[in-house]
Amino acid sequence: MIQVTDLTKRFGDFAALSHLNCAIPAGCVYGLVGANGAGKSTLLRLLAGIYRPDEGQVLLDGAPVYENPAAKACVAFVPDELFFLPQSSLSRMADAYALLCPRFSRARYSELLSAFHLDEKANLNTFSKGMRRQAATILALATQADYFLLDETFDGLDPILRNLLKKLLYAEVAERGCTAVLTSHSLRELEDTCDQLALLHKGGIVLESEVENLKTTLFKVQIAFDRDYDHTLFSGFDVLNFTKHGSVSNLIVRGDRDKVTQTLRALSPVLLEVLPLSLEEVFLYEMESLGYAFDESIR
Repeated sequence: MIQVTDLTKRFGDFAALSHLNCAIPAGCVYGLVGANGAGKSTLLRLLAGIYRPDEGQVLLDGAPVYENPAAKACVAFVPDELFFLPQSSLSRMADAYALLCPRFSRARYSELLSAFHLDEKANLNTFSKGMRRQAATILALATQADYFLLDETFDGLDPILRNLLKKLLYAEVAERGCTAVLTSHSLRELEDTCDQLALLHKGGIVLESEVENLKTTLFKVQIAFDRDYDHTLFSGFDVLNFTKHGSVSNLIVRGDRDKVTQTLRALSPVLLEVLPLSLEEVFLYEMESLGYAFDESIR
């Protein structure tokens, strides 16, 4: 389990993270989403023990990770900006990982190499951006780590390779009970991958929930009546957003969908439709309900 308590990290006068708290259970895929500068990469580097917290702490299974070789041995980190040894091949990098990572599995490395169809003898400098991402992912998964920290996980990968990576991560989590923490600018990429999602904004987590709860407790209602009415008709509901055009209103409602539908139907509307929201819409409306209004788009 990852436990983050009152975590703060500053770079000069800039606070990349400010008093952040979260708990990431073992055996789950946890997604971090947010705009540029929200603090996603900084948080991963703190989880990996690369940065020292200015305040607060990061615990992996109850132990601090910074300057703790035993804790770091349980972590595999793939950063957004990849680094390989100069003029190295994937085979040479695997040799280096085998020396540095006690649980590095040559058998697992060979399986992954076969799955991604990469030439392990080729110079990594000749690889495309997506191929370099694949190489880094192969090395990370072969470490047999308990915690995989993957920054901009699907960057540069085509749809087929994205699906392959998702299947590999699912298998790691299901078979070994490990934990994967993924970051992305794209909610669409994480929507069908993660068990839990957290939205970072200006160095803090402003919304955190299981994906299924987010998608089932918030929904859109389109409703119309053959009589005059206004927003007060819906005062008994948890309405996050209300707009009215003529006789037709659109509401974003939080609650039990069946109960809300039944109660609205009792008002005798001439039109009633209850529609699902995309995860992106859920996050945006939840943010508005928390009082956050910002220009950065979440795509």
